Amino acid sequence: MRIHAFHLLREERLKTSTKPFNARGAKVSRCRYCLVAEKNCLCELQPKVACDIAALILVSDNETFKPSNTGRLIADVVEETHVFAWNRTEPQAELLALINNKAYLPFVVFPDEYVDEKARLVESAELLRLSNKGVQVANDEQRSLPTLLPIFLDGSWREARKMFRRSDYLTGLPVLSIEPQQVSEYLMRSSDNEQHLSTAEVASLVLEQLEQPCAGRALQLWFECFRETYMLSKTRYKSDPTRPALQAWKDFIGFESIN
Repeated sequence: MRIHAFHLLREERLKTSTKPFNARGAKVSRCRYCLVAEKNCLCELQPKVACDIAALILVSDNETFKPSNTGRLIADVVEETHVFAWNRTEPQAELLALINNKAYLPFVVFPDEYVDEKARLVESAELLRLSNKGVQVANDEQRSLPTLLPIFLDGSWREARKMFRRSDYLTGLPVLSIEPQQVSEYLMRSSDNEQHLSTAEVASLVLEQLEQPCAGRALQLWFECFRETYMLSKTRYKSDPTRPALQAWKDFIGFESIN
């Protein structure tokens, strides 16, 4: 399996944390990477799909420790995923350098209802035009244009709104708003609004809008597989023994067990 930036951030925070994670589900013996029960480990099924964009995830400190987190599923699918712990007043120098790097076109993914300056809102088609790497110039060379860099705010909705409003380094960036057509399938945690999708569900829609259909479909199926597997450790949850989401994911990647 591929160790990515979210794994490394979580390992770092676990080492420096002064108190253990004792929230619901803490007693389950989990795989350190996919975070489902060890007996149901999904690591050998980690996605490997082509994707022409990058991703940046800003993670609230609380979210780093939660096994139910879905933001790290983005890093499973989008190979070039940059992950940083959110800090309001002291953002990492590497984060600021990435946002200001002319090789990328960064934009924040967030609901338009929270955007006071409507001029910041952009359409996916506009972003695609700005980052079209296939444009030909007069001398038949490929123009070097920026790689799309969606920024996902990974936390509870209260935390995400705080991250959006109190991060000065994000205020000048465009905002892509997602209008979900489906009710969230995120059963692992409750939300005040059923239309508030999990981070992975939002990212799958963004990938689709940015003309990355294979990666978008992979992330949606991977999320469903993770959700189904995670819920197996819930004693009060009645699971389907046929594991349809797991089977759908195996069919998608053409997985054949060697056992």
